[in-house]
Amino acid sequence: MERQSFDQEYVRKLTQGDPEVSRHFTDYFSELLQIKLRFRLRSPQLAEDARQETFLRVFSTLRKGGIEQPDRLGAFVNSVCNNVIFEQLRSHTRASQMPENLPDPPDLRFNAESHLVTEQRKSNVRKVIDNLPERDRQVLKMVFLEEKNREEVCSIMKIEGEYLRVLLHRAKSRLKTEMTKVRLHL
Repeated sequence: MERQSFDQEYVRKLTQGDPEVSRHFTDYFSELLQIKLRFRLRSPQLAEDARQETFLRVFSTLRKGGIEQPDRLGAFVNSVCNNVIFEQLRSHTRASQMPENLPDPPDLRFNAESHLVTEQRKSNVRKVIDNLPERDRQVLKMVFLEEKNREEVCSIMKIEGEYLRVLLHRAKSRLKTEMTKVRLHL
């Protein structure tokens, strides 16, 4: 394609709607825009929409007051096309906002079988803990369930920190042993 240079007379005729100049303008820029738009937008429908929007904006600007430098008409068309591309990409890639009052989606991960297994495990753990000596139950409950700090547990149980470590170790060992027995019976 031969490169076209534009002058004041060409732009004046284009602004006035001269059919021959308008046809030449659209023919000349259609091919150039199509190459650019197909590469940037990848969708033929979006590329055609962007091409038409580019021509609409260029003609609208020319009729409102024209451009100051007619020899830069090609650069003007290219700039308008770039703006249209950015707007199209922004509008098609923008994530829509979720309404605030929309109910939470249902949890599709719920599985009756896994729920039953979980409940069974909880029941087994409760049974094992209930079968532990009172002191083991008490120390495990305060440290792991109530998440009390060690100084507080020592104060409540009236023991030293070093002895708490020993009690905790023994309680965890007994719990582990009992849990193993329960799993073997299942």
